[in-house]
Amino acid sequence: MPFTSHSFGIILGAGLTLAIYSFLYQDNPAFKIAENLYVGVSLGYTIIITWFNFLKPDLYDPLIVPVFSKAATKEPQYALLIPSLLGIFMLLRFSKSLSWLSRWTFAFVVGLGAGISIPRVISAFILQQIKPSLQPVFSGSETIFSSIDTLLILLGVISVLIYFIFSVEHKGAIGKLSKIGIWFLMISFGASFGYTVMARVSLLIGRIQFLLKDWLGILQ
Repeated sequence: MPFTSHSFGIILGAGLTLAIYSFLYQDNPAFKIAENLYVGVSLGYTIIITWFNFLKPDLYDPLIVPVFSKAATKEPQYALLIPSLLGIFMLLRFSKSLSWLSRWTFAFVVGLGAGISIPRVISAFILQQIKPSLQPVFSGSETIFSSIDTLLILLGVISVLIYFIFSVEHKGAIGKLSKIGIWFLMISFGASFGYTVMARVSLLIGRIQFLLKDWLGILQ
């Protein structure tokens, strides 16, 4: 089989993969080289993507090109000067004398982000979570399993809320409901942790398949 650029890429990828996983044994120069290379390539890739996908089409072409090019057919969009100045102000964070200007940009970004995200978060994570708990537990149009699901959701919501009520001593019925809330919380945390581990394991499986199939050719 002739040695091609594709073969070189596979060998390079396998070497970098093994260099990264060598950290499981101990810190070593191979891991540091692979780590620094990963950070550098990621940063360079991000800069290129930012230029060609954002800065060039959204700022350079509509504002800079019409100003300095006589062959431009469109008028420059001077309104883009405002976000451009805000972006420059953010870079002034590294200046001791002008760092206060970056507060304008951060205030604008935080305010805009909060205004956009808060309604969506309330709708997605609060209202949509409340909606299942307000459905009737028993309905003629639903199956017995749907009723059990609704009942479990209602029990979980009430018990977890009671667990976080610290102004009342957790004794008697309140204490029993709070313990049920603990079980619901542990199940939720366990499911979230299991999902995270499963995602990481899937990445590991992908790397192992790359080493055994693409590099060594053991798997077909």
